[in-house]
Amino acid sequence: MSNQTKFSEQLDEDLVMRVQQGDKSAFDLLVIKYQHKIVQLVNRYIKDPSEAQDVAQESFIKAYRALPDFRGEAAFYTWLYRIAINTAKNHLASRTRRYFNYHVDIQDAEDIEYAPQLQGMETPERQLLNQEIVDTIHSTIEKLPEEMRTAIMLREFEDMSYEEIAEVMDCPVGTVRSRIFRARDAINNKLTPLLDNGDFDA
Repeated sequence: MSNQTKFSEQLDEDLVMRVQQGDKSAFDLLVIKYQHKIVQLVNRYIKDPSEAQDVAQESFIKAYRALPDFRGEAAFYTWLYRIAINTAKNHLASRTRRYFNYHVDIQDAEDIEYAPQLQGMETPERQLLNQEIVDTIHSTIEKLPEEMRTAIMLREFEDMSYEEIAEVMDCPVGTVRSRIFRARDAINNKLTPLLDNGDFDA
């Protein structure tokens, strides 16, 4: 764990303690610190920006109400992520949406470790292929089982460690590794034909 991460977690602990002692302004600081990340996280589930904002706000309200019972057994941000994910899932279920809305843009695709070939595409032909690859990633992730989708999202797009994901998903680290491996394998199986046909070595 880096010194910056330790400092961030210590700051969270201090703010949480202040909230539990009745300092509402301390929670405002936690909201300011995490609101962008939580909105981004919820956007992985809910495509409509206004809905995502509402769900993110609801997540913070739930977190505030639950803070008196927070004992610090997990880092605050992993606890908050779990609340946001569950709130997003409940929102989708309440709207009878049985699909997973997942946004993948070009920059996201370039950041995924199993698709380094996407970088450096400049020609129109390669730009078209780039978009096809991104669409394939998008489509494949949408069709993954829910737990695999969540695990790969937290690992690749939220840059969380396996241990952090295990806390968020409330499961063993080994289970997280297995879900991420299977998700990557499924995506690789869909990408391989496109990458092979793309002649990236040219």
